[in-house]
Amino acid sequence: MMDWKAKFPQELQAKISKVEAKIAPKLAEMDEQALYNQQRVLELFRKHKVSEEDLVSSTGYGYDDIGREKLEKIFADYFKAEDAYVRPQLVSGTHAIATALFSVLRPNDTLYYLTGMPYDTIQEVIGVAGDNPGTMKEYGINFAYTDLLANGKVDYQAAKEKLLTDKSIKVVAIQRSRGYATRDSFVVAEIKEMIEFVKKVAPQAVIFIDNCYGEFSETTEPTFYGADLMAGSLFKNAGAGIVKGGAFLVGRHDLIEGAAARLVAPGVGKGEGPTWGYMRDFYQGFFMAAHTTVQAIKGSIYTAALLAEMGLEVSPAWDAPRTDLVQTVIFHQPEPMIKFCACIQHYSALNSYVDPVPSYMDGYEDQVIMASGSFTEGSTVELSSDGPLREPYALYIQGGLSYEHVKIAISNAVNETFYQG
Repeated sequence: MMDWKAKFPQELQAKISKVEAKIAPKLAEMDEQALYNQQRVLELFRKHKVSEEDLVSSTGYGYDDIGREKLEKIFADYFKAEDAYVRPQLVSGTHAIATALFSVLRPNDTLYYLTGMPYDTIQEVIGVAGDNPGTMKEYGINFAYTDLLANGKVDYQAAKEKLLTDKSIKVVAIQRSRGYATRDSFVVAEIKEMIEFVKKVAPQAVIFIDNCYGEFSETTEPTFYGADLMAGSLFKNAGAGIVKGGAFLVGRHDLIEGAAARLVAPGVGKGEGPTWGYMRDFYQGFFMAAHTTVQAIKGSIYTAALLAEMGLEVSPAWDAPRTDLVQTVIFHQPEPMIKFCACIQHYSALNSYVDPVPSYMDGYEDQVIMASGSFTEGSTVELSSDGPLREPYALYIQGGLSYEHVKIAISNAVNETFYQG
């Protein structure tokens, strides 16, 4: 059988072989995680007696959508939450986050980020970046945050002082993923500590989790430990590359009802919302999510190990704990960052002939380079890469529906960026 890497220079072949041997135990560990999470999902499908009839979607008002209601019970059970809101009307993770926050906050309330400044699109929602209508700032909602320590961890001393002195803080937000920062994403054990801290210092505050990229990346989730409200996207981890759109919220029943009222209308809430043919994808995507998420994580482990062999700065390291799909690679200059990103595009299933060009995008202050040959636009559980053209020129590589695809794409990107000049 032909060796898939035979076309590469001997030096690169040797590096790949070394990496494959080194990461094998870690990949086996990830397979065990997938097995555990898959078993939990399967048991919930059996518990709730999912049937063919549940895959039939509704139209119009969406009254009495049995499949939708059952799916939301499955989400609530999986995340160990009181209630869930799983809808195609939530167009993205950012939309779900905005819906959740606006449903809780009122004029003169303060949204406080425990994990530092949130990423670019949420800054636009808040109104600290951009010049957009309908921001929290326009509604008189205040915003505050505490910078992380130099090691990327929460500054609990400063946060305690802020929470004890600012009685207007109504929501304490925790961002699991690094976004466009170079800090490590927070593992669930760290988020558990944050939740316990907030409940002790400010028990009246609503604890909100931005969980995008995080679902199924570990065997536990922040809602297991008392998070009040959490948001995620359905065309990232929780949809396994099958779901074409939508997002979800899980959490306390009253907060889910409030978010539904905010999205639809007071008095209507969860009772309306047609599912327009989405239900089969929603169910199948959630069923496949444990497996597909681990495929992507295995690809990230390979990426980290190979690029570290090439002398690049990577975060997290290949053997570090994983809590999301994001792999950061620091290039420190724009040219190799752009070239590497272009290679990922060239080894995608769709639009492989396209050269990505840095450009301005809605929700971002800097030019962004982005490669995404995905079947669903913006589906970062599929292999993609992006990053803002600013110091330290960090490229964020996400996803991969199969480990094999990631290996092929990343290996060729290394070859073409560093060996072919």
